[in-house]
Amino acid sequence: MSAVIDRPAAVSDALSTLQEQGFVILNDVLERDIIQTLSSTLAPRFSATPVSTGPFYGDHSRRFHGLLALSPLMDRLVRCDMVMRLVEAVLGPACDRIQLNLTQAIELIPGGLPQPPHRDQDMWPGPKDGIEYLVNVMWPLSPYRRENGATIIWPGSNRRQDEIVIDPAEAIFAEMDPGSALVFLGSTLHAGGANRSAAPRRGIVISYSLGWLKPYELPWLAYPPEVARTFPPELADLAGYRVHRPNLGTHDGRCPSLLLGPATSTPKGAIDALLPDQEALIEQYLAGGLGPIAGV
Repeated sequence: MSAVIDRPAAVSDALSTLQEQGFVILNDVLERDIIQTLSSTLAPRFSATPVSTGPFYGDHSRRFHGLLALSPLMDRLVRCDMVMRLVEAVLGPACDRIQLNLTQAIELIPGGLPQPPHRDQDMWPGPKDGIEYLVNVMWPLSPYRRENGATIIWPGSNRRQDEIVIDPAEAIFAEMDPGSALVFLGSTLHAGGANRSAAPRRGIVISYSLGWLKPYELPWLAYPPEVARTFPPELADLAGYRVHRPNLGTHDGRCPSLLLGPATSTPKGAIDALLPDQEALIEQYLAGGLGPIAGV
């Protein structure tokens, strides 16, 4: 099965590839002029950003975050229809709603080492038990080629999670052009390649996670209410301004989306946000269907 899907293609084909191989490349899923404009917008920020520090990021990369606040075009990437349908299919069954885990711009400077192989889901220590925690989407701002550090992927490694390291001979380089996207699971072993070319390699990674996890990038700091008010409601939801039932991620006992509406000084009471089965169970209990009611 080819891991490269040309547009237009059935979501079912892309999803089958993603689940089987742990990754899929969506060719020409977004107009290239959008990527070119976004690349020009972010260029000054790349130039102003110091190199990263640490053995994981390496000293030959630049990274910055909070991209939703830097260009309204980011919404086109974040809510790309085909990407969102894949993300919902993978993560939706295990949570009430998905969330943005990260928006990050990356520049690989020539001369660095390859990144250590890793699975992004390992940032959360809980047992996975067959549940995917995360879906990553890599959007190239410049062509991704083996020689300039294209993302290294181990196909099928999502089904070999007991192996910390896999033979490099089994890996592939996710070569693609601006307008295409690499979608891969949090359980897929991968790494940033080494840039052996003469020019920097730039791209954007957007990741989505289960809504009940603590995200990599704290959204309320990246996008405080005065910024999130400029977002379309669906984008604000993804950026953390929507309660995850039951009652996770609230502000003063209420859905944080209320912070994006008109300001008011009138005190408000807490509002439950429960799952339907929880509401039904409480209703059954209060009706005496589960035995005596405590305190009565």
